[in-house]
Amino acid sequence: MLGESTVNPEGEFKISFGYQCNTHNGCSCLVPNGFENLPGKIPRNSSFSRLSGAALSANATLANTNICNGVIGAEILPSWDSPNSFRRIPSSPNLSRLDVVSSSLQSCMSNLSCSPSTPSPPEYDSCSLRSMSAPSRNEGFLNAMDIQVAGGAAGEDRVQAVCSEENGWLFCAIYDGFNGRDAADFLAGTLYENILHQTNLLGCELNQDVTGVSNGFYPHLAIQYAFEGAKNSHVQKSPAGSFNKNNSSIDNSANNGPFPDSLDSFRQGLLDSLQRALIQAENDFLYMVEQEMEDRPDLVSIGSCVLVGLLHGMDLYTLNLGDSRAVLATYDEGSEMKGCGQLKAIQLTDSHTVDNEFERTRVLSDHPDDPAVIAGGKVKGKLKVTRALGVGYLKKKNLNDALMGILRVRNLISPPYISTEPSLNVRRISESDHFVIFGSDGLFDFFSNDEAVKLVHSYILSNPNGDPAKFLLEQLVGRAADCAGFSLEELMNVPAGRRRKYHDDVTVIVIILGTNTRTSKASTWV
Repeated sequence: MLGESTVNPEGEFKISFGYQCNTHNGCSCLVPNGFENLPGKIPRNSSFSRLSGAALSANATLANTNICNGVIGAEILPSWDSPNSFRRIPSSPNLSRLDVVSSSLQSCMSNLSCSPSTPSPPEYDSCSLRSMSAPSRNEGFLNAMDIQVAGGAAGEDRVQAVCSEENGWLFCAIYDGFNGRDAADFLAGTLYENILHQTNLLGCELNQDVTGVSNGFYPHLAIQYAFEGAKNSHVQKSPAGSFNKNNSSIDNSANNGPFPDSLDSFRQGLLDSLQRALIQAENDFLYMVEQEMEDRPDLVSIGSCVLVGLLHGMDLYTLNLGDSRAVLATYDEGSEMKGCGQLKAIQLTDSHTVDNEFERTRVLSDHPDDPAVIAGGKVKGKLKVTRALGVGYLKKKNLNDALMGILRVRNLISPPYISTEPSLNVRRISESDHFVIFGSDGLFDFFSNDEAVKLVHSYILSNPNGDPAKFLLEQLVGRAADCAGFSLEELMNVPAGRRRKYHDDVTVIVIILGTNTRTSKASTWV
């Protein structure tokens, strides 16, 4: 029970936030503890009813990042650190955070001293940086008059959540940093805005391609159709379609309606937008690492796993790079009583580690002339994950040369050894789908997918307005203490850094799906 927890939430749980959708009758969503009321009179467009997020730190990290001369830390991160609730952020057609970040990056890059003999990464395109002439915030289907945001930092993990209930979309992301926090910080400051920019471009393309539509903007039609299609989710499901990228898929469940081909095209375009945004972040990050590695050679070894979820209408898009997971809890097909049916866990993401036989085979086949691709159970003896943002020393020879002594990788024969190709997936949410758990790998060090689903489900049944994400972390701390032979209090008294011996940084987001279980009250946990 949340109220009976022996863990001090203020001292240990650095992030804990929640959001609950408004009632369909337009009742305002109230936030306790003196926070501003969320807007009322929201149309019933969302396919989720509420979410909660929590995180626990195990790693000791620096107070701030120096990446981009401190711009990311000074301008962006304070608004994400240790939040107490979702905050209402009005859209601005004049200057968005996207413009602040973009102009800061351009200024930083232009001011950095760069030897003429040090070329930019070959895939880097300076023209691809966003500018003030980018599409305005009111042009894209992920924009809204007001959005709600939350996020925070715990150890080397970063977490974000942004939603527009009135427009029916929710963005959430977990960035699991390693060897330092700079890559995760950079993602927290830029990736959402990259995605916003790319989906704006997609919206412009669709707007130009579709004519004769009364709305004038096709994605709104797609959303309208998605909700209409959800009503017919009992209709026989069409087979899952395939997306023309490796490890990517489109699940066309309940795709019956007037625009099935166009809807699939829209989904594919949105998946492309997510991947382009990630590639942009990778190019920008490695470019700055290359400029700053003389003063900070440690930057070449810093990286981050990436897990992004985008609930858009009735479609759940996922992007992952590394070993964080998205796990869907769904009732067995054919169960008539959803409240009493048997829940099963479906992992929506791939695990990009050398323990995954597919990944291990892929890495070995990509480097047939290197006899030491995997050493000691790690890629080049350095990293267990096979895909990640950053870690430039395993991707570029000149970045590896910046390291000294044993830190440098010997025989870097055929880089890159770490891929930035994400796994992408989209699934149509049905009446059988109950909730989704997004978690960094630290969660799954202690719980299987089925165990995590059972814990969350049992908690929701007994605490319908509680915080399942925080409850899951409380259970993890208890199990970690048992494994270490400690009491709960003894484990939590181990300082950050040393506690990494017993558990990793852990970040969890739980999204309760469905539009039929709304209440009129939101809850926030500090």
